[in-house]
Amino acid sequence: MDIGEIYHFLFETVPGIGVLIGAGIVLSILVCIILERKTRKQFKNHAKSEDDWSLFDDDDEEEEN
Repeated sequence: MDIGEIYHFLFETVPGIGVLIGAGIVLSILVCIILERKTRKQFKNHAKSEDDWSLFDDDDEEEEN
């Protein structure tokens, strides 16, 4: 398999474009999760207020109900 065949598959066929879109979504999600965790480590002493929301835990909603 040479570079020309790979290029043709990725950029000139519908399944290849689907692979590119899927890989982009997966990569974006991984980057978002990594950056969110780094931000949580950096700001671990942040006092929570009413306007704060969390992507990973919904404990506040359970306490209110």
